[in-house]
Order: sequence, then C-alpha cells, then structure tokens
Amino acid sequence: MGKSSKCGKRRLTTKQLGVLNDLFFAGFDEEAALEKHGIRRRTYDRWFFDEFFWGEFCRRIERLVYQSRLIVARYSAHAAAKLVELTESAKEETARKACVDIIKLLPHRPRKGPQAEEKGESQLPDQLSEDAAGRLLAVLAEEKKSGRCAEAKGACG
Repeated sequence: MGKSSKCGKRRLTTKQLGVLNDLFFAGFDEEAALEKHGIRRRTYDRWFFDEFFWGEFCRRIERLVYQSRLIVARYSAHAAAKLVELTESAKEETARKACVDIIKLLPHRPRKGPQAEEKGESQLPDQLSEDAAGRLLAVLAEEKKSGRCAEAKGACG
C-alpha cells in the first residue's frame, strides 16, 4: 500500500498524504478531500486499518489539540483579568456571573500550605480589589445558602 524509504521504513502514499493535508490544513471535509484525490470511501475506510496512516492521522490530531491548548494558555491570564474587571460592572447580573466564574476557577486545594495561612499570607490575587473580594464573598454566601455549594466543588468551605 505505502512506499518504502531507503532505510526500509514504509511511508504513506502521495494520495494518503494529500488527503491528510487537505483534511488538516486546507479545511476540506472528508468527501471533498476524497473527491479531489479520486479516492473511494471504501478505500479511505481501509486506510484506518493501516497502522502508518492511522498513526499519522492521530499525530496530526494531537498537534491540533496541543495548538489549541497553547492558544487557551496564552490568553488565560487576559481572560482572568477581564473576569476580575467584570466584577466591578454596574450591571449586577454581569458582576454576579463574573464572581461565579472566578469561584469556579479557584483551585480546589490551596497551593500554599497551612503555614502560609498562619502567617497571614493572602490566597487572593494581587489585582483583586476589596470591593471585588466582597462581591465574591457575597456570591459564596448566596451559593452556600441556596445549597448550590456542591457545584463550586467545595470552594464554599
């Protein structure tokens, strides 16, 4: 099915690589990519039983997943800062939702040990104003009263 390279390893065919490139880089759907390369659906389905094709297909998916994680990581600090800004919103519902989202983002376990708490070290980010912290506490109290504390996965205490 595939060609062998000089060192004896099997490579994907030009058609297999073309279909993969169209699927992953050119934005084609399966049908369009198969039609472009003159591949029947049955042949394409058989390629998934080929360890080399399957391996390359999976590697390309993994690369896309890591690229999306990188994008999310790159913008997460900006998104968190924006949420903190929204806690100061004049619209109560917007501020409340921002507080709830921040609560959901809080780690389940504090990063600092009990000794840090005894020394009075704050768990709150430096950018969180007293007013924003007060709103967060108010939302926590509301969540606890309404029995939705379990949704916050123990963040209520």
